[in-house]
Amino acid sequence: MPRFHWELLVCGLRGHRLIGTDSARLRPEDALYVDERDGLRWYRCLRCDSWLPLPPPERPARETPPDRDEIELPLRGKALRDRIVLRLIAIDRAIHFVVLAGLSVAVALFASHEMRLRAFFYRIVNAVQGSAAGPNGTVHGSFLHRIAHVFDLSSTTLYWVAAAAGAYAILEAVEAVGLWYQQRWAEYLTFVATCVFLPYELYELSRTLTVFKVGALVVNLAVAAYLLWAKRLFGVRGGGAADERARAADVGWDALERTAPTSR
Repeated sequence: MPRFHWELLVCGLRGHRLIGTDSARLRPEDALYVDERDGLRWYRCLRCDSWLPLPPPERPARETPPDRDEIELPLRGKALRDRIVLRLIAIDRAIHFVVLAGLSVAVALFASHEMRLRAFFYRIVNAVQGSAAGPNGTVHGSFLHRIAHVFDLSSTTLYWVAAAAGAYAILEAVEAVGLWYQQRWAEYLTFVATCVFLPYELYELSRTLTVFKVGALVVNLAVAAYLLWAKRLFGVRGGGAADERARAADVGWDALERTAPTSR
């Protein structure tokens, strides 16, 4: 069955990884990634295994391609997939950090100016409803009623809400940085933090069903499932040792030798 090739995606965005395009001549040991026949050189992309025909360079910059120990091999296979997926999750967590940090600051500022904002709010309500609404009066309309309920909260409660949002924002920032650099501890932290809030998300869905809530739940379930199954957390499918072996099997010169065509 056809499968999705992460290597082709990256090569399509960043270009192929070719070796020897600036070399005057080729050596027998270079045949793994570049071969010359019929006036053309066939270059093997070290990332996606595509072979591309190009004419020899008219003005070569070096005599021969670099030795293997001088070549930095790109990520392939599972190692490349993990980097892309973990960085997508890291971007998601970074967005959460920005939203939560902004919410924390906004609530803290609101708490520090609550009295002034409360008076301003009820002046607007009076103008809209044409009645003398006040802190103990009646505010009509579900939206205005929800806003009025916020003004009933004490400044201490609001500061606690701001602190909680700030702490959650810091947690999301730590997850984002750790996942971006593919740290194992960040995978565990993200899995636990995601699972802890799943019951609350399910409770919110039981109250009101919205596209945003359903989408958030689906994303979080997918993240938890990926970390648990694909990254083999908590010993699943062999644990971290098996994950490292699977990653190592797709990278390095041994992997390139193993996946090279039998006849070049």
